[in-house]
Amino acid sequence: MATLVGGITTSHVPAIGRAIAKNLQSDPYWKPFFDGFAPVHRWLEAEAKPDVVVVVYNDHGLNFFLDKMPTFAVGAAAEYRNADEGWGIPQVPPFTGEQDLSWHLIDSLIGDDFDLTTCQEMVVDHAFTLPMALLWPTQVWPVKVVPVCINTVQFPLPSAKRCYALGEAIGRAVRSWKNDQRVLVLGTGGLSHQLDGQRAGFINKDFDLQFMESLVHDPRWATQFSIHELVEKTGTQGVELLMWLATRGALGDEVRRVHQNYHIPISNTASGLMVMAPRD
Repeated sequence: MATLVGGITTSHVPAIGRAIAKNLQSDPYWKPFFDGFAPVHRWLEAEAKPDVVVVVYNDHGLNFFLDKMPTFAVGAAAEYRNADEGWGIPQVPPFTGEQDLSWHLIDSLIGDDFDLTTCQEMVVDHAFTLPMALLWPTQVWPVKVVPVCINTVQFPLPSAKRCYALGEAIGRAVRSWKNDQRVLVLGTGGLSHQLDGQRAGFINKDFDLQFMESLVHDPRWATQFSIHELVEKTGTQGVELLMWLATRGALGDEVRRVHQNYHIPISNTASGLMVMAPRD
């Protein structure tokens, strides 16, 4: 059976891609952010050693647009490429899909009463590519991938409780996969931020830190809030924490915190990073 080695949650702000392209990792503005990933690189290489990454993210219009926006979608392609989104972010090398796990995940999630959009062709945007580039800066991908997309763009959105349950179902599916592979779950997005409207630039540091702490000690804490309450507390785009909840749900009842970093602001966004491993 497969081994679920842990989960990583991190931000995916497009400005990160420009900073990488311009080699600004040591710039005073960016250094506290990029320095947070050095312990992650060591953990990936020395301890986690994943073969496959299930990437839980939200599409921003590159693959799905407002005329067709699935609540949950799973990629089942042999390869995933990104394209120009208009942010000026360079394209990255293509990702190899782990189709056997994709179909196992699809079958298992549907068996758990999740209605999915199954994508046998799929392009991926910065919410997928930038976190992968942060984990593997050479952009030579040592892993295969399975994209899992959650709608956080067009209302109505799935509830926090539903996304946590999705994560639990993903965890069960990974652990039942009859393949001797090591699987990492990567949840991208957030934390608190609002890009438009009267609250543009809104960041809620206190809520962010409380949410991050809850993922270790009380992982269902945020599921008490409705989507509208989460928007009030975290900003319009802060609901991307749904991907963090799904990632945490996949890891089981108890986890140990391997690493954590929090830095504000990055392009008017609260930037969080956590590494968690199941506590066996």
